Amino acid sequence: MKKITTTLVVLSSFFVFAQQKSKSKNQSFSSIGKTVTVYTTAESTNLRLTKTDNLTFSELIQPTETQICVFVNPDKTFQSFLGIGGAVTDASAEVFAKLSSDKKQEFLNAYYSQDKGIGYSLMRTTIHSSDFASGSYTYVKEGDTELKTFSIEHDREFKIPLIKKATETAGGKMTLYASPWSPPAFMKSNKGMLKGGTLLPEYFQSWAMYYTKFVKAYEKEGIPIWGISIQNEPMAVQTWESCVFTAEAERDFLKNFLGPTMKKEGLGAKKIIVWDHNRDLMVQRANTIFGDPEAAKYAWGMGFHWYEIWAGGSPMFDNVARVHEAYPDKNLLFTEGCVEKFDAKYYQLWANGERYGNSMINDFNNGTVGWTDWNILLDEKGGPNHVGNFCFAPIHADTTTGDLIYTPSYYYIGHFSKFIRPEAKRVSTAVSRSSLLSTSFLNKDGKMVTVVMNQSEASVIYNLCVGTQATQITILPNAIQTLVY
Repeated sequence: MKKITTTLVVLSSFFVFAQQKSKSKNQSFSSIGKTVTVYTTAESTNLRLTKTDNLTFSELIQPTETQICVFVNPDKTFQSFLGIGGAVTDASAEVFAKLSSDKKQEFLNAYYSQDKGIGYSLMRTTIHSSDFASGSYTYVKEGDTELKTFSIEHDREFKIPLIKKATETAGGKMTLYASPWSPPAFMKSNKGMLKGGTLLPEYFQSWAMYYTKFVKAYEKEGIPIWGISIQNEPMAVQTWESCVFTAEAERDFLKNFLGPTMKKEGLGAKKIIVWDHNRDLMVQRANTIFGDPEAAKYAWGMGFHWYEIWAGGSPMFDNVARVHEAYPDKNLLFTEGCVEKFDAKYYQLWANGERYGNSMINDFNNGTVGWTDWNILLDEKGGPNHVGNFCFAPIHADTTTGDLIYTPSYYYIGHFSKFIRPEAKRVSTAVSRSSLLSTSFLNKDGKMVTVVMNQSEASVIYNLCVGTQATQITILPNAIQTLVY
């Protein structure tokens, strides 16, 4: 009996020790004794990603109804963070080439250095031309069904050098994906790259091979391609490069041609993104493609844009949540957004920056893993754009003076991209007043990042609450803050 008792005590001690060890290994985040560093950008001030406070936590067991709070629960985590970045278009690369050496370095640091800038880690580029280029072009001669003339020589002048320099500035690593705006004219029903049309059935296989040739050509240049999207804005007939794919057409092209071809060509590990269009129709597209197991097995996830407000109304963030709820095994990626209708009078329009903050917080809270702005750089006319579709970018270059112009959008994006790093985990965050928006991520180094945005015209005093610990913070009107702790 004594021997059995001794054995039980030893075993009991072992299990207690094992549980303690497991607990310490998976110990949840604690704010006790932590310092909160506050960075602020605010309208009608000089604050731009400026360190404005160092605060400490103290006990707050039960907030009152009059205390405004941001509640962070580190025990509830969600999607892993892929990154934040922008698109290297022909337009961006052409404008970059016109900058002086000093301004080129300033620009690269501004986006891609985490210390000197806002630490972009994600990048999109185009598979041949989009509207943001000096003209239309493809990588093959017209009529070359067998793609024997395929060459990315065009991109070696501007795009490839900028991608390489950006990647180098970012520390040598960049998650890069590419999107086509239209197949070559000869492959399409309207025999043109512009104004919609559809991909003709007899060119399905040629077009599928085109993506693989692009990926292999870029990787031969020393530029790794993480993934591709099937078609930019597949339901839009635009005055620029565009091509229509119904949900069924995109599903069948992915299932029967693109997916199998990527796999056969040794590119099965590359990510394939479907939709790549606005939030309005994304649920229907998800149901059609992700609801088909044979198509879904090739799809990493869904890309989406923010231009659904063209028809009036507000951004449809709930549709992002609906797709995430219905298909939690598929990833969501914001693939494009910009402020349309360029007018130099509005370089510093604060609402432009707020549009970014609003979208990023809502998209992340609805399950999005990464967020990609459109052009990283445009000129003083909002281009170049070969069909006159001039837009804003976070940074513009005035090619007449050589100056760089930083807009509010740059700083709003920076409140996320500079501090939230790849592989961070989103953490449950809620606010007690509708004037505030907030999201949080826990970085792999153990640092928590909470972004808070004040949409109101008044200063707000709020408590950052983590469990029963809290610290009181003031956020100025029309401001955004990043709290690192």
